[in-house]
Amino acid sequence: MAASIQINEKAKKKRLNIKTGSTEEFRKLGMEEAFFQVLAKTDHEKRGRLYAIYFLENSLFPQDNEKELFEKWSKKEEWKSFEKICTALWNDIRYFPVPESPKHPQYQVSFVDSWMGERTYGGKRGHEGCDLMASKDIPGLYPVVSMTDGVVSARGWLEKGGYRIGITAPSGAYFYYAHLDSYGSYQEGDEVKAGDIIGFMGNTGYGPEGTKGMFATHLHLGIYLYPDGEETSYNPYWILKLAGEKKLSCSF
Repeated sequence: MAASIQINEKAKKKRLNIKTGSTEEFRKLGMEEAFFQVLAKTDHEKRGRLYAIYFLENSLFPQDNEKELFEKWSKKEEWKSFEKICTALWNDIRYFPVPESPKHPQYQVSFVDSWMGERTYGGKRGHEGCDLMASKDIPGLYPVVSMTDGVVSARGWLEKGGYRIGITAPSGAYFYYAHLDSYGSYQEGDEVKAGDIIGFMGNTGYGPEGTKGMFATHLHLGIYLYPDGEETSYNPYWILKLAGEKKLSCSF
């Protein structure tokens, strides 16, 4: 028994290194449903640290053991960099990106974990994001709001993303909202607040600027960080589930 525990501890230590935020395992941002319930009840400024410990321990640890585990991991040389990555991914989230309409409860959006599912337009590749599908296939109907405070870092057309807007949140994560039908009033360089309307869901992309209708109305959400200066994508699925605990209302 003692030998197996020692081996397990060695395995845990290997999960923490300067490249942790770039490994395929971490980029999935997976978790158990039981841990999600804990994370959803945690103050937003503590979520990143909590997820960091959860990932490194590879288990749902008792909440009363969190302080002890933090003290253990924070002594490691790589901890500060890893905690910063987790903080950027989790702490700035405030709202789900698509509000609900009390007048039209049938106008819903749905999403599944499609991380790294195959895409073929422009060459075979993995799906580096999450698609929120509209129950009503009507471009321009569903408003899209910023999930975080931040600054508009990019705005305009991309062949694969259509009309897109990118917002860099305070802790450094870049939130990429794609296939928009139209934009809100924000321009590149403008500051936005969480919950501000930044555009409307559409079906743009997969062609020259202005191409529409190549697929159903939906919002593609991508989340990126730049550890070591390299663009790295992260699975938005559980982040969207967490944000779904706090949806705004709208009048459409």
